[in-house]
Amino acid sequence: MVYDGECPLCSRYVLLYQLRERGQRIHLIDARSEHPIVGDIRARNLDLNEGMVVRWRGRHYHGADAMHLLATLAGETTVFNRLNRLVFSRPRLARALYPALVRGRKLLLRLLGRKLIDEINAPEQRIPVGPSDENIKHNDGVR
Repeated sequence: MVYDGECPLCSRYVLLYQLRERGQRIHLIDARSEHPIVGDIRARNLDLNEGMVVRWRGRHYHGADAMHLLATLAGETTVFNRLNRLVFSRPRLARALYPALVRGRKLLLRLLGRKLIDEINAPEQRIPVGPSDENIKHNDGVR
C-alpha cells in the first residue's frame, strides 16, 4: 500500500487497517519516499495526490478502487475494519465517497502547511524545454 505519510488521516488509516487476521501481509510505503515502487507508480501515471495505490496480485489499484479492494480483503474483527468494509466494499459508494476524502486530505495538508506530494521537489524536477506552459495554446483548448 502506497500512501501519503505526511497526511495524518492517511497515516491513521493505515495504522487502523488490519489484514493480519486473514493471514495477509501488507507492506506500507510512504508515497514521498524514493522507494522503487513509488517510481513504478509514477511511471504508470497514477497520481498519488488523487489516491493511494495498492499493488495486489500483479495489479495496481488506485484511489476508490484501492479502498474497495482493501475493504473486501479485510476481516471484520475490529470496529474500524467492520465500518470500512460496510462503506467501501460497495464499489459505487466507494467511488462516490473517495473524492471527498481526497479533498479533505488536500485541505488538511494546506491547513498544516504541508505540500502535496508532487510539490515537494517540483522546481528541481521540472526541465524547461521551451516556452512556459501558460504561453502554449493547444488546439483542443485544454491546457
